[in-house]
Amino acid sequence: MKLKVTVNGIPYSIEVEVEEEEQVAPTIVIGGAGGMNTPVATTASVRASSAHAVTAPLSGSVKQIFVEDGQEVKEGDVLVILEAMKMETELTAPHDGVIARVLVSQGETVAGGDALIEFQP
Repeated sequence: MKLKVTVNGIPYSIEVEVEEEEQVAPTIVIGGAGGMNTPVATTASVRASSAHAVTAPLSGSVKQIFVEDGQEVKEGDVLVILEAMKMETELTAPHDGVIARVLVSQGETVAGGDALIEFQP
């Protein structure tokens, strides 16, 4: 699914692919305080970019970084995984290129629209 989003007057083109995972049924307890639901994490793949930077499509924390400065990447390569509310979002390379700078570190909290990775022009 392709989305067009404008943040602070800057237009972004975002491609979102949501993969459904098997859901776990809640535990049923008869005569007691009730059962506990088992949370199920989901994963989405997002292509988000602005000019020569890959930006965060949502607020969350940087769970994993797969690239480093100077590394060559191909369109669709996973660059970063963001985590928000137990959902992981893979950010992929919008085009072939070379990473100029990784602007974030693992565990860092980012806001939607923050630049995460810069490409060489």
